[in-house]
Amino acid sequence: MTNTRMFLVMLWGAIFRRRGRAVMAVIASTVGAATLFCLAATCIAVPQRMSEEMRSYGANLIVTPIEDGNGKTGIGQAMVKHTTEMVRAKGTAAYATYRYENVRVNASSYVLAGVNPTQVRNLNHHWNVNGAWPEAGSVMVGRDVADAMGLTVGSRITIGYRASDNTGTTTAGTDSAAGSDSTGGSGDSGASAGGSGDILDTSGTEFRVCGIVDTGGSEDEIIYALASDVDKLAGGTRGVDVIEYSSGAADVSQVVQSINDMTSMHVQAQQVTKITSSDTRIITMLRTLFWMVSVVVLALTLVGVSTTISSIVAQRRNEIGLRKALGASAGSIGAEFYVESALYGLIGGLLGTAIGYLLARLLTSAVFGRTLGIDWPLAVGSLALSVIVAVLASVPPVRRASRIDPAVVLREE
Repeated sequence: MTNTRMFLVMLWGAIFRRRGRAVMAVIASTVGAATLFCLAATCIAVPQRMSEEMRSYGANLIVTPIEDGNGKTGIGQAMVKHTTEMVRAKGTAAYATYRYENVRVNASSYVLAGVNPTQVRNLNHHWNVNGAWPEAGSVMVGRDVADAMGLTVGSRITIGYRASDNTGTTTAGTDSAAGSDSTGGSGDSGASAGGSGDILDTSGTEFRVCGIVDTGGSEDEIIYALASDVDKLAGGTRGVDVIEYSSGAADVSQVVQSINDMTSMHVQAQQVTKITSSDTRIITMLRTLFWMVSVVVLALTLVGVSTTISSIVAQRRNEIGLRKALGASAGSIGAEFYVESALYGLIGGLLGTAIGYLLARLLTSAVFGRTLGIDWPLAVGSLALSVIVAVLASVPPVRRASRIDPAVVLREE
């Protein structure tokens, strides 16, 4: 019989004769591996999911034009495309563009935003809209606007555009056109700048109120219409005033810096720290909790495996003394215990990783409604960690076994 075969026979006999102790060691490794894998898989999946959820609560990056003093021209479509490509180069991103104009409704001044409803809806899932989003010939008004004018879904309002109201303003841009023809017709909304100074002039284009948006923020003070309707109302097209991005980049500040460094683009980027800091803070707290629990679980696993191996060494004390008396080296005896511990860790790691994956899958499905795929690198890491922890846990008892004096043991016999 070869030495290797003899070693395997002795190892199998040691495990088989002490099945209860072996089961306890495997259970300790299984519990540790299952807990750690479940925590790790959840810790990886949850921040990703939370980041996606946080992105739905609005923009974390805003891009605005740098005006050159020759009138507001906004950000052209080519620049919007180029900026979006730069943002998406750092991670996934949803975006929406806004063109703002100062308008009059019943002789009162309001801000009208020309938007693409699909873009805005995809960017702001938290907006509470009563009714429908804007369509051709209809507008969606903010809650504050609706309350101020007593508007409900289905009401009709007349919106008038005056070029003079938008000259030199910072909140709403204008193009070089002085006016526009009405679309849907309740008068000429494009009166010239010189002839539209009367604040009591209520002429304009009639729109139907299709929805009322309630966000609890400044959006409630704005009227939203299709960008094409705003173009017609203002008498021409121009670039947008704001591009809002919900960027999934790991570091949004780097995206901001890369855009601001390109001075030839004539745009400036700004990070919305409220959304970003909240996202980062929650994810940091989750990761901190993961590491704290992981340390506790590792400690408990070490204690469990170490206690079991110590018990096995104590039971085999006489056997170890006899083997040393017959010439067995401390290294060969230690190797047997190390391999035995590694085997416990391997079996426990396999079972624990499988159980941990099932627990993580159930958790993410129940909480986030998301299916969790198997992370093979994490599974391999969990298995390797189980073996390493089991071997490390056996070091103290193995060192005690190596110090057993065969003369003392045989004298006791």
